[in-house]
Amino acid sequence: MATLESLATYYPPVSFHFLVEFNGIQPSLIDTQFQAVSGLSVDIETEEFAEGGENRFKHKFPVRTKFPNLVLKRGMVTNSKLINWCRDAVESFQFEPIDLTVKLLNDKHLPLVTWNVVHAYPVKWTVDDLNAEENKLAVETIELAYNYFTLV
Repeated sequence: MATLESLATYYPPVSFHFLVEFNGIQPSLIDTQFQAVSGLSVDIETEEFAEGGENRFKHKFPVRTKFPNLVLKRGMVTNSKLINWCRDAVESFQFEPIDLTVKLLNDKHLPLVTWNVVHAYPVKWTVDDLNAEENKLAVETIELAYNYFTLV
């Protein structure tokens, strides 16, 4: 049981210290660092059932889980194993699903929480608009479909 003292010194983890590791893609530091990761959420779909004689409401029953696409953003990289994997899917329509992990790190660079994303493959790859009137980095976005994730 948590004491009042331990609650007073607890700070929630920061969300900006994380890394992404791709199983099956040769590890490279450039392919683990991203500006943003989104899509680590899950919804439970329900099915409604109307009971005869009960007109005030419909019963809702859980059916299955639904996971949105995982969206990864980073400064554009011109040569990486990850981009080659995405290009194989986009240009040659060759899909090789892989598992990946997203790790939220503490101040000692150790994982606090790890999400294991199963059977991911690229479904979208975009580069931000190029504009000569703005002074900003070119950011690429990689969107991955996946079956599910588990917390490790």
